[in-house]
Amino acid sequence: MYGRRQPQYGGRQQQTYGRRGGSGRFKLMLIMGLGMAAFQAVKFYTNTQMNPLTGEAQRISWTPEEEVQLGLQSAPQMAAQHGGLHPDQAAQDLVDEVGERLVKNTIASQSGYPYDFHLLADDQVVNAFALPGGQCFITAALFGKLQSEDQLAGVMGHEIGHVIHRHGGERMASQSFIQGLMQSVMLMFGGDYSMMSIANLVGQYASMKYGRDQELESDDWGVRLMMEAGYDPMEMIDVMDILEEASGGGGKVPEFQSTHPSPENRRQKILESIEKYKNLR
Repeated sequence: MYGRRQPQYGGRQQQTYGRRGGSGRFKLMLIMGLGMAAFQAVKFYTNTQMNPLTGEAQRISWTPEEEVQLGLQSAPQMAAQHGGLHPDQAAQDLVDEVGERLVKNTIASQSGYPYDFHLLADDQVVNAFALPGGQCFITAALFGKLQSEDQLAGVMGHEIGHVIHRHGGERMASQSFIQGLMQSVMLMFGGDYSMMSIANLVGQYASMKYGRDQELESDDWGVRLMMEAGYDPMEMIDVMDILEEASGGGGKVPEFQSTHPSPENRRQKILESIEKYKNLR
C-alpha cells in the first residue's frame, strides 16, 4: 500500500511545486518590469532643459551643440535620399533668400543655430522637413506647386519653427521613453504576443499625437516668423490647400491615426495665430 501511494503523493508535490515556481517567476518578472518602467519614467521626466525662446521646459537628452553636429552630419544623407540638391541655382538662391530673411529679421536670429536651406531635386515627393540644429529642406515637388514667395516663406517658417522648438530632440527622447516602456511590458508578460501588440499600438498612437502637437506648434511659429519678416501670413492657408490637394484631398485617414493634424484643424489654428500675432506687423 505504501509503495502504491508514494507515486501519487510525489505527483501532487511536484504539481504544487510547479505552480509555486511559475507564480514566483511571474512575480519576479513583474517586479523587474515595473522597476525598469520606473527607471525609464524617472530618466525621461527628470531630464529637462529650458528653451530660451519658447520658455518651455523640454525633455531632451541632446545639447544644442550636439543637435547642430547631428544635423550637419545627416544633411548629405538626407539630400541623397531625395536625389541630391536641385541643379537650378536661381531656385536655390530664392530658397536661401527667403530662409535668411525669416531668420535675420525675426526672433529666430536669437536661437543660435546656423541655419541652412536646401532645395532638393526630388520632383515626386511633396515634402519639406528640418533636421535638428538648423538644416531645412524642401523638395522640388513642393517648391514647384508654390505660387508666391510668401507661400515659400510659410513652408520654410514652419520648418524653422521645428528647429526653434527642438522638436527633433523632443521626439527622440519621447520615442526612447516609449521603447523603454515597451521593453518593460515585454519583460513583465514574458514576451506575450497579445500584450505586446496592445502595448505597441498604444505606443504608436502616443507618438503620433506627439507629432501632431509639434506640427501645430510649428504652424504657430511659422505665422509669427512670417509676420516679423514682413510676409503675408494668410498665404500659409493657401499652403495648406496645396498640401491637402497633393495628399489626394485629405479626409481618408482619421486624424488620430495620422502624424499630421487635419487640414481643417491646421487652417483654424493658423487663423488663431494670425490674430494672436497681429501686433507684430
